[in-house]
Amino acid sequence: MLACFFIESSFIDKINLGRAEAYPIFAQQNYANPREANGRIVCANCHLAQKGVELEVPQAVLPDSVFEAVIKIPYDKQITQVLGNGKKGGLNVGAVLILPQGFSLAPQERISEELKNKVGNVAYQPYSTGKDNILVVGPIPGKQYSEMVVPLLSPDPNKSKGVSYLKYPLYLGANRGRGQVYPDGSKSNNTIYNAATSGKIIKIEQIGKKGKGGFEITLEKANGELAVEKVPAGPDLVVQEGQSVQVDQPLTNNPNVGGFGQEETEIVLQNPARVQGLIVFFVFVVLTQSFLVFKKKQFEKVQLAEMNF
Repeated sequence: MLACFFIESSFIDKINLGRAEAYPIFAQQNYANPREANGRIVCANCHLAQKGVELEVPQAVLPDSVFEAVIKIPYDKQITQVLGNGKKGGLNVGAVLILPQGFSLAPQERISEELKNKVGNVAYQPYSTGKDNILVVGPIPGKQYSEMVVPLLSPDPNKSKGVSYLKYPLYLGANRGRGQVYPDGSKSNNTIYNAATSGKIIKIEQIGKKGKGGFEITLEKANGELAVEKVPAGPDLVVQEGQSVQVDQPLTNNPNVGGFGQEETEIVLQNPARVQGLIVFFVFVVLTQSFLVFKKKQFEKVQLAEMNF
């Protein structure tokens, strides 16, 4: 039975994304397949900054065997990000792991105690009911889980149709920090805000106590019309009253400190017969070399005896 996916309430309290929906729910609800035809993983549509990630798997695995994949999402754990309520907090992490067809999350009863300890409290879920070879996890606290171990099960070509002893690709998409854009196109408060029109700033009004609800910036256009720009709590303003701004000029800094990255690697589904044949070949090579050495020593002894005679 596949491990159930869960997000503890304490995790949500720590992350405080500001919306009920969270990565990877957005991707699951909006994309039937998380990897687009051009190879890009759809999480990059919302997480705009690029950051590095790492994926480690064995070079080869035997059929119907449990092995581990290691996901690494490195970042400076001292930095904090803008939360949904505008406050600062730790970064969350999340990942989607696309396995070859036939590979899947290892059943609990097949996982050793040592591997269970490596996995810890992290739980994974299939991307959808029809795609159990695609796993997702998160959002979870980055400080504890910037490195995650995924227990995987390789298929058996003798039991699974369409699976052969070949080299297969694996794809990883992983993020640290919140996204900058929601799937509906609206911005989160974890991104830069620009002026939608040119004009002079005649008023900056805080919303809520001490600006906890954000800001309303009133601009006066060249024709005398007024336009109001709304900035949520989180980004810091880089403009002031009396300043003239141009269209698309930044009104705030860019608070995003996270980012999304992709990585891919390959794994060989190894035929046990090939391994056995290779071992037999090596044994014959060793025996042959040994016999040659013995024969040479024997020949040298006979030659030495003839010389002494």
